[in-house]
Amino acid sequence: MSKRVSMTGRVLIIGVNPYVQISTDQVTVLRPGWRRPLPVLVRINEGPSTPWRTNLTPTGDGSFRLYLHGGMRSTASVGVGDEVRVELEVDSDYLSNPAHQTPRWFQAALDADSKATESWSKLSPSKRKEVVRYLGALKSRDAQERNLQRALSVLRGEPGRFLGRNWIDGR
Repeated sequence: MSKRVSMTGRVLIIGVNPYVQISTDQVTVLRPGWRRPLPVLVRINEGPSTPWRTNLTPTGDGSFRLYLHGGMRSTASVGVGDEVRVELEVDSDYLSNPAHQTPRWFQAALDADSKATESWSKLSPSKRKEVVRYLGALKSRDAQERNLQRALSVLRGEPGRFLGRNWIDGR
């Protein structure tokens, strides 16, 4: 049986990213000594009926952040500054293999651009996964092309913004 943690916390924000701080003690209940991203099932303010699947992100001091995407905040009817009830449980069904396939159009562009490919290979697996997940969710051809050009530009080492962050030297 998986252990659970129930807690209250305030929705804080870093840049454009809303989150709830999760203490070292709370994570220790779930996984003692854990220091990497931790896959969890989460419910906020007792919802939704099927918990969200996400990762707790380590901060480096032993505590973690539970980042709240728009769907989570909307379902729970919360915003930055609100106090929330959080229920966490380790996601024992999580598989570490890639959940998203690299879009063919992105892979073809990488294959044609050696500088971008070199930078791509130097990115951490989590950053590559974030890029692939984002690009794979794009629906329109215009959005795909626009974001492909941004991705290739920053991967070539050109300074710019992509995925809500500044990129310098392909990172």
